[in-house]
Formats: sequence, structure tokens, C-alpha cells
Amino acid sequence: MNAVEIQHLTYTYPGAEKPTLNNLSLTVEQGDFLAIVGNNGCGKSTLCKVLNGLIPHFITGEFEGLVTVDGQDTLSADVGELARKVGYVYQDFENQIVRPTVLDDASYACLNYACPDYKDRGRRALAQCGLEGREEEYVWQLSGGQTHLLALAGAVSLQPGILILDEPIAQLDPMHADRIYEVLRDLNQNHGKTIIVIEHHTEYIADYCKNVLLLKGGQVQWKLPTEKALQRVDELEDCNIFPPQVTQAGRLLQKQGLLAEDACLPTTVEAGAACFSALPFHLPVTRPAPAASEAAEAVKFENIQLRYRSVKGEARTIFDGLNLTVRQGERVALIGSNGAGKSTLMKLMVGLLRPAEGQVSLLGQPVGDRRAEELGRLISLVYQNPEEMFIKDSIRADIAYAMQVRGVPDWQTRCDELLARFRLTELADRDGRLLSGGQMRRASLAIGVALNPDILLLDEPTANLDIATRREILGVLEEMKDVIHTAIIATHDMQLVCQWADRIIVLCQGQVIADGPRDEIFARQDVIDRVGIRPPEIFAMARRLDPAARCYTVNDFVNAFKEAE
Repeated sequence: MNAVEIQHLTYTYPGAEKPTLNNLSLTVEQGDFLAIVGNNGCGKSTLCKVLNGLIPHFITGEFEGLVTVDGQDTLSADVGELARKVGYVYQDFENQIVRPTVLDDASYACLNYACPDYKDRGRRALAQCGLEGREEEYVWQLSGGQTHLLALAGAVSLQPGILILDEPIAQLDPMHADRIYEVLRDLNQNHGKTIIVIEHHTEYIADYCKNVLLLKGGQVQWKLPTEKALQRVDELEDCNIFPPQVTQAGRLLQKQGLLAEDACLPTTVEAGAACFSALPFHLPVTRPAPAASEAAEAVKFENIQLRYRSVKGEARTIFDGLNLTVRQGERVALIGSNGAGKSTLMKLMVGLLRPAEGQVSLLGQPVGDRRAEELGRLISLVYQNPEEMFIKDSIRADIAYAMQVRGVPDWQTRCDELLARFRLTELADRDGRLLSGGQMRRASLAIGVALNPDILLLDEPTANLDIATRREILGVLEEMKDVIHTAIIATHDMQLVCQWADRIIVLCQGQVIADGPRDEIFARQDVIDRVGIRPPEIFAMARRLDPAARCYTVNDFVNAFKEAE
């Protein structure tokens, strides 16, 4: 029996002009590890919410077709029944954590179903998800990656045959991302679970998934074994899905006649080493690092001490004597593992947190001496979770709000301009919380820049986005560099770091352990090993061919072969 069978499914959200899923048919075999790919808004999350019955039992709309999960018609079963067949870990997984301690939360679903062995089930699920030994800890003692594993354990405890994860690594550093996927591989291979992931990180798809499903316009374009799927570079890129960087490089080399047209393109660095090693590789010219900025100070941290009080145990120290200066005009990337202090640093800049000791200055004046209204005009923070930016019932109202309350002249015109710039005009009257992940991100950025702040802070601006939307946001930032004088981004996205930042600050346990341009940072293996950061895949690929190589983009890598000619 197949895990999932869908016949001619059409679904339209209330008030929508056209279906999100349109005459979709699909079969998922038991024991599959399936990646669902497609650009933002193509229906990936909608399809998965059909499988666990949220659509149409909880989220109403026009529903046609037949959907069976583990032999059960989803229309004849309620959400409670389907939860025992389909476990779901949502994109905003923190909202699934409902109990104060780890074991309480992992066993809570089983308690709700009156399972007499609910605690034993919770313990088994924690062991399967790599959290054994943390049963009595409070949930707020966990890192972001561990919290994601706890949400997964809560789903696993009911022992469903199918597990769905929506963007499981979008907000995680590479070390925790690897751990999530290793747990999923174990559940798939050793416990017989059918795994379905919505994923934009194609390098993880290449390493872990068995099959790939491409959605386009609410329909299935194809479902193929992973290696064959990722070979379809041109077709994937037409759908704004980008295969692993080594695969993209191979396709460009094919187009230039350096690789045979019928050659099997590599999908991993290991395969790339075998494929590219026969070609002459010319070490790219290393450009000198830009001189340190002598511009005026934008933000200055002086001897910052900050601790979070804890319900259990000692207060957690975040910063202990932190000193750091960011100058006007700089484009700074803050990187480091989950819990290193990146988001906390940003909250200090905008006055959401106050240090126990030390001083944070903004444009030469202490943050504590500025009124909230003045701070709002000088500095803006776009949150990691974009839905936290939405306080009104439409995108237009959310963008206009700060301008209205501050009496900005011609705020209506400014609002229309921002809607157009961020491709939100057609969505202007939609509630931001009901948009796709990419649409939410564009809307939150529009809200953040509405007041033309001198300093823009972006917390994980490309999380949950396909690469095309990620590139689009990069382009918008480039266009606005004459308006946004200083920008600071906290991110795990190393491609964004390498293409955008002129300065990289590496945080580890509240301390700056490295600070400089990309060549300096990524050349330090001690920093990479200590923090668990990972350079872009193409950087690793180039270093396999020549340890001294510094290639940060696919074009850098391909040009190295051109120069060799």
C-alpha cells in the first residue's frame, strides 16, 4: 500500500481568485524520503496541510478530489485521526512547543490521546531524535536545533508512518542542520518512516533524499529519483529552483563545451572532485582586502555585560565585556551557531534589551538617551520571523502604520512605491500572516524600510526562501544602498554572506572570535571548526581542486576553467 495517493485534487483558499492546487495527482510510496521543491507560492505547504487534514477540516475552502493517507480518506477522517498517521513539524516549529519540560512536551500528544504508556512513548521519541538525557530540562534551555528536534519528537511519539517537515533547516546553523537530517535518515532507514520535506537547500536534498517532486502552479511537474531530478538544471532554474552549486557549475561547463553534453553532472563535492579533476583549473586572482573603514561610528558596544535570568540553574551569560564598533556605510554579516548572541546583539541596538553593564551608542549617542520615536527613524530591525512584523489586517496597512503615526508627508504615495518595489501591489489587501514564506519576507522588509532608517538590521532575511527570492532581496538591498547607509545582517546563509557583506563578524558564546573580510574569515579553519559554519559548497569544491583557491560563487569557479584555456 502506498503512503499517500492523491487523485485530481483542486483546492482554493477562501476569497482567492484561482486554485492553489489545481487537478493535482500524486503517489508517494511507503518508506520514501521525498523532497518537495518549487518556488514560493506554488502550493508546497498547502499540499502538505492537505495530507494531515488541516485542509479542509480546519482551513476551509473549495476542495475537490480524493486524498488517501495510509489507506484512509482524509475527508472521512478528522484531524485527530490523521495526526496518528501523519506527523507534521511546521515551518514555525516553536509554536508546537506547549509544555515547560522536554519530556512533558515530547509525551504531551500521547497524553492527549490517553495512551497509558505516554511517558515511555515520549522517552522513546526523544531517544530517536537525539535528545536522550535531556528529559527533565526546561524547553528554553535548548538551542534552536534542539528545539526543532523536540518538535519532531512530539510528532514521532504518536508513531505515525509519515513525517512531514516544512523547511526543517531554514533557521539553523550547518551543525544543527546536519543533525536534523541525520535523525531523519535514521527514522527513514531504521524505523521505516516515510519522510516528506519541503526544502530549498538542494545540497541537503542531494545528500539525503531518495526522490524529488517539483510543483509548479499548483500541479506536479514530475517526481524523479534525486540524482536524475537534480540533473534537470535548466528546468529547475526556470522554476526558480537551483540545484547544488557543483551541479550548476557542471551545467555551465557543459554549455561552454568543457564537459560533454551527455556527461552525468555531479551533485556533491565528492562527485565534483571526480568530474572536474581532469580539467585544467587556474587559481583565481586574489584581490586585496578593502582597507578598514575610517567613517564615523554607526554603532558602538563598550564593555557590554548581559545575562538572561533562568528559572533553573544560574543566569545565562550572553555577553561578558563585549567591545565592537560598526562604522557608517559598512555592510556587516553576523555569523555564528544558534545561540551565539546574534539576535541579542540586534535587540541591544534598537533598545529592546538593556545591558547590565556597559553602553551601546547609536550614531555617537547612547541608545538609552534617545526617545523610542527617534530610534525608530534611525534604526530598523526586521525580525527573523516575519509574521511578528504584522499588526494590521492587510499588508498596505502594516507598511503605512509607522508613517501614519509619525505624520510622514505623502505617506500614501510612499506606501504605494514600497508595494511596487517589493512586488506586493497585488497582495496589498491580504493579511500578511496568510501569505507564503517568501511573500511574508518581502512584506516584512518593506515595513522595515518604510521610514528610511540610517541603519537597517536584518535577522535571517533569507530563511525559508527559494534562491530566486533570496537573490531578489539581495538586489533590492543593492538598489537601496543610497538610502540605507549601514546594514547589518545576522544569517546562516553563507552564499548571502559571501555575495553581500564587506565585513564578517563571527560570534561564539557571546565573544567576537573573528572579524574581517571573507578571505580572512574562511581561510581560518580553527574558526570554521569551532563555530560550525560552512563556506558555500562551491568554495569547498574549489579547495578540493586547489587548497589555495578562493571561489565564492559559481561564476568564480567556472571562470577559473576559462582562464586556464
